Amino acid sequence: MNKTYRFTFLIIVFAIFISSCDGPPPPRPKPKPKEIVKIPEEMDPTVQNQILGLIGEAQQNNGKLDDSITLSQPAIVSALYSDMEGQRLWSKDKEWLEKADSLLLFIQNSEILGLFPSDYHRRELVSIFNRLQDSAAKMDAALWARGELMLTDAFSNMARHIKLGRIPHDSISQRKDTLMDAAYFVKLRDSLTELTNPRELLLSLEPINERYRALRESLPAFLDSMDRREYTYIVFPKLDTVSFVKQLQTRLFEENYIPFIDRTPDSVELSVAVKKAQTSRKLKVDGKAGPVLVGSLNNTGMEKFRRIAINLDRYKQLPDSFPVSYIWVNLPSFKMQVWDSGKVKLESKIIIGLPKTRTPVLTSAVSNLVTYPQWTVPYSIIFKEMLPKIQKDVSYLDEQNLMVVDHNDSVIDPTTIDWSKLSKKKFPYLIRQRQGDDNSLGVMKFNFANKYDVYMHDTNARALFSRSNRALSHGCVRIQKWDSLSHYLVTKDPPPVPLDSMNAWLQREEKHYIYLKQKVPVYLRYYTCEVSENGTIKFYDDIYGDDNTLRMKYFAAK
Repeated sequence: MNKTYRFTFLIIVFAIFISSCDGPPPPRPKPKPKEIVKIPEEMDPTVQNQILGLIGEAQQNNGKLDDSITLSQPAIVSALYSDMEGQRLWSKDKEWLEKADSLLLFIQNSEILGLFPSDYHRRELVSIFNRLQDSAAKMDAALWARGELMLTDAFSNMARHIKLGRIPHDSISQRKDTLMDAAYFVKLRDSLTELTNPRELLLSLEPINERYRALRESLPAFLDSMDRREYTYIVFPKLDTVSFVKQLQTRLFEENYIPFIDRTPDSVELSVAVKKAQTSRKLKVDGKAGPVLVGSLNNTGMEKFRRIAINLDRYKQLPDSFPVSYIWVNLPSFKMQVWDSGKVKLESKIIIGLPKTRTPVLTSAVSNLVTYPQWTVPYSIIFKEMLPKIQKDVSYLDEQNLMVVDHNDSVIDPTTIDWSKLSKKKFPYLIRQRQGDDNSLGVMKFNFANKYDVYMHDTNARALFSRSNRALSHGCVRIQKWDSLSHYLVTKDPPPVPLDSMNAWLQREEKHYIYLKQKVPVYLRYYTCEVSENGTIKFYDDIYGDDNTLRMKYFAAK
């Protein structure tokens, strides 16, 4: 072998070796913003290349395709196209498939599901669909690729929102089927390929629990009569006075309560406008823009729709079915219900925690009842409320039927204690309220395990049930019909505790524990709207501000 041949042979071997090495694939060329296809047969492969290129761009730029289009789920969209080498899902050649037209129509009407069409590229898709009616635009592969990716992103995002909602699942969520990973969406895509209308596939993802269904089915009637005018939303509690006054003035101007918007009103002008609004809305007229007026001004048609959307998402966290019997407490409605075999067996007014000592949402089960319970005062109440009053006048303890005990459970004469030396750091006692009809817990207590140390009970302040706003307690739930609830629990539970025994203990004012063999589930929840008996949607005050928090974080721009 001569030297020239040997050198050539080595070059070939080296080239083969280099080409066989596993290395990263060459970077895909950046997709062109416009790519006109002149040969019809090249349209599909050109669109496929555009799709793969745009997916790469989106993943590197947090979902951003261009200045006006951002994918909500770029990783999912990538998974749905990558294993098919960018093959089109919604179009072929120079035409949309029927399923594309159906999905766009579904997006445009998605409010009936408590969704916002703007979340699913509605405006951008309508624009692309209109542009692609032009014969020249139909030759633009880049336009088809963008439309494809937006439809797939919209489909994936709608599927997630319909099934799980938009708000994060909390610790009390009862849903078990919450995994929606790439594999899940690939299965949805495969189901989609056999359909001409994705509507039924998406609707099959809806929850089937009755509370969600009732609210969702009442939504079309609400939308038919909804005032769609957008008004300025007033953030409250106010972040700063300047912003609050500006928002308030703008909102008052929108309904002609104040005649100008080009300058800041003085305090007198603002007070006059506030009084006009209060008079018009049949509120207490005091000229002060407090929570009642702000809530009334914010209670517009679009804000009600946002609240419905928030509550539909909350209902999506419930299980599809409930136990045969259970206790349902909806805090904003100030109402407790006992459900049995799908029907309400008992309904009662309740008193719940103040906003500063709110009643928590939780899931538990009533394990026992206590007749004529004693109340051991929580240390938080002792230090915040009682200790200053005791230090001022020790007779406060007698007036409130309270006794002091040490940690050996021995009763201590309160006059022998130097209360001035006691504080949060030094307090070696317990304070209990003697059992009896004037005990804060009343004559019956319902215990259920929870980390918040809350429970349901009777009360010695029964007149408070006549109030409309009953957020008044330190966190526990006071039951007006405690006697009916206790009778239901005891008669439903098998012996050995007959109803007669419980009634006798109550009559003799004796303390007894009644342990239930079959614990009854209890759900403490927060829903600010539900369907009334006549099928209309009833709204409750957002007593703890949870709706407002979710609105500002997830729904403010919708």
